Amino acid sequence: MRCPCGTGLPYDECCGPIHRHETTAASAERLMRSRFSAFAVGDASWLLESWHPSTRPDSLELDAGLRWYRLDILSRSRGGMLDSEGVVEFEAHYRSPDGAGSQHEASRFVREGGRWLYVSGA
Repeated sequence: MRCPCGTGLPYDECCGPIHRHETTAASAERLMRSRFSAFAVGDASWLLESWHPSTRPDSLELDAGLRWYRLDILSRSRGGMLDSEGVVEFEAHYRSPDGAGSQHEASRFVREGGRWLYVSGA
């Protein structure tokens, strides 16, 4: 199966190893892609784990009626291997019983202890 994040790679070579804790996301964009893939495959535990503790909710229930099918990265600011913070602007596309839709967000990430974490989106 191709990875939902849109790289064209198989899931087991792209976001799968990140979800299985075999590797970490090397950049804020890679973490963003892994989080989109987690929405697409229904992995709420990875979403919570990759969320910064200061903004993480106690629990997360994914909407089973949404099917996330495409991620477009619109821009990125910082978030590389030498950075401690970054912003990734994206549009995530889904289908629901009511039809197609999308979510546009500029997500803020920080790197702590060598790991990128999602902080917030606007």
